[in-house]
Amino acid sequence: MKIINVILSGGVGSRLWPLSRKNRPKQYLPIFEGETLFQKTAKRNSSFCDQILIVGNKDNYLLSRRDLQTAGIQSYQEIIEAVPRNTAAAISIAALLCDPKDILFVTPSDQLIEADEAYSNAVERSIDLAKEGNIVTFGLKPTRPETGFGYIEAEGEEVKAFREKPDQTTAKRFMDQGNFFWNSGMFCFQAGVFLDELAKFEPNVYLKTFMAKREMTGNMMPEKLSLEIPSISVDYAVMERTEKIKVVPSHFQWSDMGSFESIYDYLIEKGHPVDDFGNMVIGTELHTEFSGLTNTILIETEDAILVLRKENSQEIKQVYERLVKEKPNLV
Repeated sequence: MKIINVILSGGVGSRLWPLSRKNRPKQYLPIFEGETLFQKTAKRNSSFCDQILIVGNKDNYLLSRRDLQTAGIQSYQEIIEAVPRNTAAAISIAALLCDPKDILFVTPSDQLIEADEAYSNAVERSIDLAKEGNIVTFGLKPTRPETGFGYIEAEGEEVKAFREKPDQTTAKRFMDQGNFFWNSGMFCFQAGVFLDELAKFEPNVYLKTFMAKREMTGNMMPEKLSLEIPSISVDYAVMERTEKIKVVPSHFQWSDMGSFESIYDYLIEKGHPVDDFGNMVIGTELHTEFSGLTNTILIETEDAILVLRKENSQEIKQVYERLVKEKPNLV
């Protein structure tokens, strides 16, 4: 039995345009004390795991290889998806390539986590629960009434319900009640236990992934068979339906770095300059003045400039989606 860190690296990071692009998603931006989120993820979990297994795609696997080499990590396995098919398929193919008894510690590659004692305790507890045959998710103690995350209603380590992204009033109620946690997207389980549950609830995902796995060329998934795999999130496919689910209530510092508001707060903490009104410049050394603006971020790249209020960070996804249609060369 091995403990394997399955790192999911297929995200685009559309809310961080123009820094993040299809050919350089947010997990590969070296703006976190000179490292990328991908590098930090691989290094953070190395002390818990015997092996690293990267699930990426044909557009970013070279970026993953470069980051691992730069971080001094030589030993790892990789799966290269020909087409994105969501998290159920990505985790399934990883599980199919492992021994059924192997413990898979599944983590996104684009989260910023403080690797302290609270983190170690949570990971070690999840591994213990996984060894007992449970499927484990990590519930993060909310620090604000966040409407951009799903929530887990819990009683100790028992999951009472998964809740969709709430409105502001509901999010505040969740936070006040004290037994609701952010759904982190991190999981831990035995490979065989997960596949058994997947086959029970989503047999077509299991079957089509199994068939695609048989036709892999080296570490590359076949495109034609991959397109037949239903595109379903692992939350819907297994987590919200299995009776084997457990949650580890977690208190470590965590951010999905999914918006410029998160980036702003991080950079402030690291001493990035702002003016007297909270305005920040990212990506240029040109002298910049803000007049009549507060908490505004100006982001410059070689081909685009974005100006936004920090509080409007979630709206960038709509900008990105419009540019996909109108100016695809910019994404």
